[in-house]
Amino acid sequence: MIFISKNISLKEDELTFKAVRASGPGGQHVNATSSAIHLQFDAKACEAISPAMLKRLAGEAGRRLSATGILTLRAEAHSSQHRNRDDALARLKSLLLKAEKPKKYRAKTRPTRASNERRLASKTQRSTRKQTRGKVKFTD
Repeated sequence: MIFISKNISLKEDELTFKAVRASGPGGQHVNATSSAIHLQFDAKACEAISPAMLKRLAGEAGRRLSATGILTLRAEAHSSQHRNRDDALARLKSLLLKAEKPKKYRAKTRPTRASNERRLASKTQRSTRKQTRGKVKFTD
């Protein structure tokens, strides 16, 4: 069992790890070892994830969540397969923790009368200051 939070825990068999060749520089070592990790997690089939949480997860994960509900993460930052595996698990955990909390509803507020008056007074003052600039007119 992988514990994400007190409400969410994943079974080991719900996660699929696949070692693949990492991209980028590294010379002969990178061409010879499969140190990058592809983590696949079927979020749609997971019992610990509610439909509302799945919808939030889709917003957080973006393109990493397929239309069929499979979340794919690729970890290749480290040269060690074990560290990449831990990195992928940590990223999955952070995504699930973000998706667990519903977004806060923002209550619309209106500015107070006094704040509106202060704003308009400062605009008038600034306008007056700018109007006094420019060429001086000599009138007798």
